[in-house]
Amino acid sequence: MVNVDLMARHLPALKRVSFRAVLAATGMAVLTGIAGSPATAHPATATAPEAKAVAQAVAAPATEAAVVHAKAVAAAPAAKPATKTPAATKAQQTAKAPSRQQLMPAPVAQYQESFKPTAEQKRNAEVIIETGQKMGLPPRAWVIAVATAAQESTLRNLGHLGDHNDHDSLGLFQQRPSAGWGTPDEITDPVYSSKAFYTGLKNVEGYDRMALTDAAQTVQVSAFPDHYAKWEKLAADLVLAKYGQGPYAA
Repeated sequence: MVNVDLMARHLPALKRVSFRAVLAATGMAVLTGIAGSPATAHPATATAPEAKAVAQAVAAPATEAAVVHAKAVAAAPAAKPATKTPAATKAQQTAKAPSRQQLMPAPVAQYQESFKPTAEQKRNAEVIIETGQKMGLPPRAWVIAVATAAQESTLRNLGHLGDHNDHDSLGLFQQRPSAGWGTPDEITDPVYSSKAFYTGLKNVEGYDRMALTDAAQTVQVSAFPDHYAKWEKLAADLVLAKYGQGPYAA
């Protein structure tokens, strides 16, 4: 709305400028007391100094408010779009999975055993597999290691079992401190014991092509050399589970 009081104070100065011209310079028209559509300024009066003064005086409050609003909008922090990282698809997991030939290149013993692994047993198998991966060893090595731990401890990180303990054997692979495998604390660390087993396995020439039980026995020197063979399929399935495949896939 037009400030009529302010207009009245400036009327004495508008000698040859009509009241209608002043309204035109402010970009407004008055009709029965209601503000209507913007008026078109007359070319002869639009640049009159007095009319300009009135226009500036009337428009100043609105202009100042607009500037303050614009500054507030500019200073407001921009909303960050929500981001979501897509989970790996089953197709991606399948593409990375090793083949059965890579996991079991040699003939597999006919008699196989299995059990439904607990969350702890699955996690121990994953640690064994991940350790082998980090050491740059092939999938066949992971299968041999998991099968060996399945035979020695049923994939449980065993401490000393007292009267039931086999000498001083400890951990996933039942390694013995007295045989030079490490300290009790080291042997019961799944990562350390896995590395120790893989280090021994790497020294077995052709381990990735021979029967699993032969490769495992060369490292472990067990009193029951043929018992590792029965866990080969279970071990291969636990490797595949890390890739979203097989009976133990999450």
